[in-house]
Amino acid sequence: MNPECKDFSKFRAAMVELQLKRRGVKSAVVLAAMGKVRREAFVPRAFRDVAYDDRPLDIGLGQTISQPLVVAMMAEALEVKDGDKILEVGTGSGYAAAVLGEIGGEVFSIERHRALAEKARAALKAEGCDNVHVVVGDGSLGLAAEAPFDAILVTAGGPNVPESLKQQLKIGGRLVIPVGGTRSFQDLLKITRNSETEFTEENLGGVRFVPLVGEEGWKDDSGNF
Repeated sequence: MNPECKDFSKFRAAMVELQLKRRGVKSAVVLAAMGKVRREAFVPRAFRDVAYDDRPLDIGLGQTISQPLVVAMMAEALEVKDGDKILEVGTGSGYAAAVLGEIGGEVFSIERHRALAEKARAALKAEGCDNVHVVVGDGSLGLAAEAPFDAILVTAGGPNVPESLKQQLKIGGRLVIPVGGTRSFQDLLKITRNSETEFTEENLGGVRFVPLVGEEGWKDDSGNF
């Protein structure tokens, strides 16, 4: 069957039951969003038949759309509520931004690759995600013009937690970010801002993400930000 005409709803429901619920995702709002957002709309056409496989998928330019379980776990850790203002660093395909937009109020997503940003904008518009805004820029610096944020999700691994992102959190805001000493393996950290100067940190376990390239992240292969 042509992937463009295929009904993926049963695969989406199976993903929620088998990949998410059975593996510990409990948030009702996250499960509902994952069950509603059409993952197949955010992957390249060649991969639409495997859109709900339990693995990341290549979206070009060395970037991936994350495994569904990882998207759900990070969204759950963010504790997003209806009406929250959210920053996502690393738009990629736009899928995680769509999930966050289904849960929260307004989402700003930063992508450093213009070509990916344009594809994500088109996919988000086609899916009716009017509360998700994609901008091109250095995500390691956040988006000061729209700060402060209730929640910040970073979908690329940095060598440390960017100070710019911490300072763009509201008091009580949450930042979920992969951090590690190498470009290929990280610990997923949850940072909560308790006051103007105090933050708490929780380690959620080991993960693998593409590098966070930017002024407060890694340099790219040419030595630039």
